[in-house]
Amino acid sequence: MSALRLRDLGVRRTVRQLGDWRELLVSLLPAIALAAMLVWAETLQSGSLSYLGLNLLLEPAIPLVFAAISQMFVIVLGDIDLGTGTLVGLVNVIVARWLIGDPLLVLACFVGIVAAYAAQGALIHIRQIPSIIVTLGTSFIWAGLGLLVLAVPGGTAPAWLTNFFTTAPVWLPLPVWIAIVAAVVVYVITHLLPYGAVLRGAGSNDSAVARSGWSLLKIKIACYALAAFFAIVSGFTLTGITSSGDSTASANYTLLAIAAVILGGAKFSGGRSVPIGVVIGALTLGLIGPVLGLANVSSDYQTGAQGLVLILVLAGRAVTKRAR
Repeated sequence: MSALRLRDLGVRRTVRQLGDWRELLVSLLPAIALAAMLVWAETLQSGSLSYLGLNLLLEPAIPLVFAAISQMFVIVLGDIDLGTGTLVGLVNVIVARWLIGDPLLVLACFVGIVAAYAAQGALIHIRQIPSIIVTLGTSFIWAGLGLLVLAVPGGTAPAWLTNFFTTAPVWLPLPVWIAIVAAVVVYVITHLLPYGAVLRGAGSNDSAVARSGWSLLKIKIACYALAAFFAIVSGFTLTGITSSGDSTASANYTLLAIAAVILGGAKFSGGRSVPIGVVIGALTLGLIGPVLGLANVSSDYQTGAQGLVLILVLAGRAVTKRAR
């Protein structure tokens, strides 16, 4: 083989290796942002990275983790759900008001929510209505129902639920374990189960999926039903952490969940599911409030700080991809 040919192969191998490193860097950007937030917390308050410190810092972000997963199952189709936050608030007040006295009623409400979300997905597909319009309309329904269930903040969570969030498992604090289990479960659903590939394929090339014999209507229904399920889990955990119900407490979850999904590596165009990235993105955005509190910064700046982190990560991702 000629020297020129060998040199050409060497250049191609180097370029490929650089591309692999840049791809790895792009995927690690959310984790880098989370690590930076944790290091900053430790510099502000010694012991923040201890078992107890991590538990206090990450616990408020757990409901957002499940809200982001809920949003991910909609965005994977190329849709957007503008009702995530109000739905989580509805579940929060349902649990706080009725779970202790009438658990069967709570179960019936949850079944109805999943059915309503599945019907919402079917309506979007059959009538070809933009998801942003349908979910915006239903968001007002969830908000109104939340106020009907509990007009003012109150209620209480059952003792077993609040006690669960005070447990201290081995090795890692409970919020970390919950985040790990959530990421693994969603990864199994979207990447290891055969139907998960169909869900992702419907977002990237729905016509090809339809030609393969899969029902796009059933796929849409499945994704929206999964979104409802994880929104219910989000509201459930919110009640356990706060020990009360407030239908407006999760109002900002909608935009934060969308931001966490995009921060984690998904695309608005659909077809891409990154469960681990979404969980890390939600933890990062949820961590900003407690860290700003350690820095004695007013909570009024929390939304701006969350937007800044999102912009920095996405800008870094764009620069890295352009260089590649």
